[in-house]
Formats: sequence, structure tokens, C-alpha cells
Amino acid sequence: MYAPTPEDWHEINRARWDERVPIHAAGDFYGLDAFLAGRDALRDFELAEVGDVTGRTLLHLQCHIGVDTLSWARHGAAHVVGLDFSGPAVETARGLARSLELPADRAAFVAADVYDAAQAVPDSSYDIVYTGLGALNWLPDVMRWAEVAASLVAPGGFLYLAEFHPFTDCLDDETGSKVTYDYFSREAWVDDSPGTYADLDAVTVHNRSVEWQHPVGEVVSALAAAGLRIEFLHEHDASLFPRYQVLKRGTDGYYRFPSDRPRIPMMYSVKASRQVRG
Repeated sequence: MYAPTPEDWHEINRARWDERVPIHAAGDFYGLDAFLAGRDALRDFELAEVGDVTGRTLLHLQCHIGVDTLSWARHGAAHVVGLDFSGPAVETARGLARSLELPADRAAFVAADVYDAAQAVPDSSYDIVYTGLGALNWLPDVMRWAEVAASLVAPGGFLYLAEFHPFTDCLDDETGSKVTYDYFSREAWVDDSPGTYADLDAVTVHNRSVEWQHPVGEVVSALAAAGLRIEFLHEHDASLFPRYQVLKRGTDGYYRFPSDRPRIPMMYSVKASRQVRG
């Protein structure tokens, strides 16, 4: 439900994520055994839109347990750094890096708040700053996020964001056809649902969460205001999970509306570059 932002929102969210790390590490959703055996965690459109990362440095903000971060290393990034505010998540990511025999000069992980990233990460800038799906909704101030993220993009480099489309949170959960919630709400969404997206039946204690909705225009405008040049904004008609009960899973693993239903954007991606000054 919409509510004023609790003063302890940061502690509430971190307790929730800390508790869910071992559930995610042990379950099928992330499939760590398959990942360690070679399965790629990145989505096809991300690989196509980011392009060749060979020899480049990459910073992954809000990396959770690091499977996306380490996948970029597998694709040839010279040095990847993952940052997350959950200590247990960072320790899990470090363990995965060791299992893949990736030394710290190839893959490093830092426990810190994303707003403090500029002071926490080992380098002052990176060729690519990457933020994956399901990250921005945990932040109250997207302008501040954009300023921090943009400050870490090296001249000639770029920021790449893939995110769930905020419009999907406005529609009813069953059919996805009725506008139920306010797209432009600035209040926090406070929820007490147990379990986790990776295991809906998991027994959990720290169930409160505090999230925010950020319209696409707000995100893109924040990146532009932070000094980056918007290269593209792409919208995608699929989701990684059955956001509405009527969605059908395709052979490519994505969830979409049935063919007789009008489509809506369920994910979006943005590339924003920092120009080299002449």
C-alpha cells in the first residue's frame, strides 16, 4: 500500500535482502550449480545492446549475489566490480568468483550503499556502469542515483540500465488490463508479503519492504541532467516472470500476453554515454 516513507526504510530493506540471500543461493531460480557449470545469467537483449565488453572495465551497481556481474567477466570484461548493500549477498558473490577461479583483479565485490558507490568502489571510473533488472524500485531518489552512477562513467564510456517497466505496477495482478495504481505516485509502497520472488513459499521473518515507483521519463531525465547523452530508450513486450496471471511463457523463456491481447511494455533499457571532451 502507498504510505509515507518510514525513517528506517534502509534497515528494513537490508534485513529483508540479507535473509533472502541463502534462499536465493540454494534455490532453482538462480540455479547456481548450472551457472557455475557455464549457464549465462544475462538476457539476450542486454548482450546485444551492451555489445562487446572484451577488455573493458564494468561496474555493476546493486549486483545482489553477482551472477550477472560474473557473466560479464565470462564475456570478456577485463575487470568487473559488483556493489551491493547486503553483506551476505557480497560474500556469496565472492564465493562464486572463487569457484570460477576469478582473482580480485578480474572480479571484485564491495558491500556498500549504492548512493555511496563513488567512495566505495576501487576505481574512479569505469568503461561501463551497469544496473540490472529490479534495482531502481528499491531507491527513493532516482536523481541522486543518476548523479552517482554518471560520476562513475569514464569519458567515452556509457551507462546501461535494464529495468522492469513501471507501467506494469499500475495494472491489476490477474489480467493486467485494468489501471489500479497511480503511475505518478511519489509515496513509498510498503508491503509485508512473506517469501521471495525466487521462492514464493519460503518461510521468512523479515517481510516488510519499502519500494518506490520511478516513471521512465523521470529516469531518463535524471540521466540527462547528470551529464550523460541518451543513446537509446528501448521498451520490451516481455517479462522475466508471470507479472500477471494471464501471461504465457514462450520458448525463449520470457513471459508475454496471449497473441489475442494488446501488448504493453514490461521491461525497458537505456544506454547513456559520457562524451570525450575535445
